[in-house]
Amino acid sequence: MSSLAVQESILETVSDGEPLAVPRMRPASGGPHPLIVMFMDKPGIREALHVFGRRLAGHGYDVILPDLYHRHGRMIGYGPAELTANPGAGDQLMSLLMSLTDEGIQHDLDAALDAVAADRPAGSGEPAGCIGFCLGARAVFRTMMRLPDQFKAGAMWHPSFLVDGEPDSPHLTAGSLAGSLYAGFGEADKMMSVASMTPFIEAVSTLGDRVTVDILPGADHAYTWPDAHSYNEAAAERAWSQSLALFGDVLASSPA
Repeated sequence: MSSLAVQESILETVSDGEPLAVPRMRPASGGPHPLIVMFMDKPGIREALHVFGRRLAGHGYDVILPDLYHRHGRMIGYGPAELTANPGAGDQLMSLLMSLTDEGIQHDLDAALDAVAADRPAGSGEPAGCIGFCLGARAVFRTMMRLPDQFKAGAMWHPSFLVDGEPDSPHLTAGSLAGSLYAGFGEADKMMSVASMTPFIEAVSTLGDRVTVDILPGADHAYTWPDAHSYNEAAAERAWSQSLALFGDVLASSPA
């Protein structure tokens, strides 16, 4: 366990003409601390994401969390209890999920990076990491492919949408990935099965020891979150250890 105290704030900026909130969690003292961007999953920005971000910040990282649903409202998010209490929330979240585009997410990332650059020693172009859950894993891949000189490490937890019918599908372009990647797939994922992700897994497996493909025994989709029915502590802790080791190895050795 880290003993670093964590400072929290919200950066306010604009992306595609709409206000964008960017929650930020970082060590309260010391630094500079390596930057990590967190990409949310379908339930949006709720307490579980803040808890995860605080934990990551407590290990010495400056963590930012762009609100990808900002075009529809401010920091929309539902935990399991809120979903149960609001029967229409699930449909709302699915509609919000389907409204996201790779281009829009990257615009939000750029706005968030510009917002955080103001008080970082190396500005917005320094080596950084990213981590994403479900749809956020696709954002990790797109980010690493678009900004390889900056995003040198990425972690994917219960990834989704990595195999599609488009010419630039992640599974068709993964052979060009330049950075280091951890991908933790749930062996028992009922939403995005390991079999459905096999073309991507095969593509990144050719990249050697820069990529770790981890099939987590017994883990279902969303194994990450302690408040979810699918939480798998063993899988979550293994993915955590692997991701933290990756960020430590890559970002600690990258010149600022």
